[in-house]
Amino acid sequence: MTRTILGAVVALLLLTQPALGFDHSHGRFAGVLATHVQWQPGGHNSRVDYAALRAEPAELAGYLAELSAVAAPEFERWTEAEQLAFLINAYNAFTLKLIIDHYPVDSIRDIGSFWQNPWKMRFFTLLGEPMYLDRIEHEIIREPGRYDEPRIHFAVNCASIGCPALRPEPFTAAELESQLEDSSTRFLGDSSRNRFRDGRLEVSSIFKWYREDFERGWRAADTLASFLALYAGALGLDADAREKLASGRLKVRFLDYDWTLNRLEARP
Repeated sequence: MTRTILGAVVALLLLTQPALGFDHSHGRFAGVLATHVQWQPGGHNSRVDYAALRAEPAELAGYLAELSAVAAPEFERWTEAEQLAFLINAYNAFTLKLIIDHYPVDSIRDIGSFWQNPWKMRFFTLLGEPMYLDRIEHEIIREPGRYDEPRIHFAVNCASIGCPALRPEPFTAAELESQLEDSSTRFLGDSSRNRFRDGRLEVSSIFKWYREDFERGWRAADTLASFLALYAGALGLDADAREKLASGRLKVRFLDYDWTLNRLEARP
């Protein structure tokens, strides 16, 4: 009788204890980002100290190992927010690895070869298979009907000045909504990449390349203009410009993209 009761108590304790598994706070990555990424004046963009990160890669390597240890069946059991935070962080973390493995470079586009650009390089394992950056972004995150979250384009970072900022913190399921919205507002409010000038709206080429993602009905936005209208305040549009944008009468021009590496310049 005593053994039966003891066994039942042990079983109950095991059932009520959280299973050891992936750290959804992304704690190791938090340390890497806090140490090596800095917001720039104005808070619209950030820079990365790649030289220091290359000199001290152990914490990043540990986090990458945690990412690679996650099997596909485990990933599929997570909530949608947990999955999306994982994928965004994985993209950003493996991009950091790609850069420091080839540092110094002036641009991510200097990595790779004529036959294989850096986003097609299979240099890591994720969800149990060889993986490349384009697969994470275009084949998993952007798969129609899976997440349908256009703001990921303001969250994944391609290590370039033209990119939306790499946040000095990881994305987490608990904060995902606020982080995505904050990243969107920061990017759209950056007059070097999106601006209203001389009666014309000039926006990042991101909106040209991924236009279809912004027109899939997120928050009822089924045109690029209606998506941009959601961020009229960040874009600095006055009442007249907002009305023209909403009615499709505001001319939109796409700016050239700056592929220069988003490195933190050494202080003199």
